[in-house]
Amino acid sequence: MKPGKLNHTFMNRLSLKESWVIFFILGLIMLDYPFLSIFDKPIMLLGFPLTSIYIFAGWGISILVIYLFTISIKHEKHSDNGPNKR
Repeated sequence: MKPGKLNHTFMNRLSLKESWVIFFILGLIMLDYPFLSIFDKPIMLLGFPLTSIYIFAGWGISILVIYLFTISIKHEKHSDNGPNKR
């Protein structure tokens, strides 16, 4: 592996690890008191309480983010283990 390629791969993996930590912390903050109190209103949207919509939308977005991370990890592994690799 060339030194430039190694540095690029290391920096790419480092930013991916940092992104995991950032999104994990954002998920915890999203379920903390101040944000839940913002959406804890007696408002019904399409027949569902606003708090439930907030939690389920956040859950769906979290699943989407995890899916995108796994795609990027698979893509990174395939590019590192290509057939022209020496």
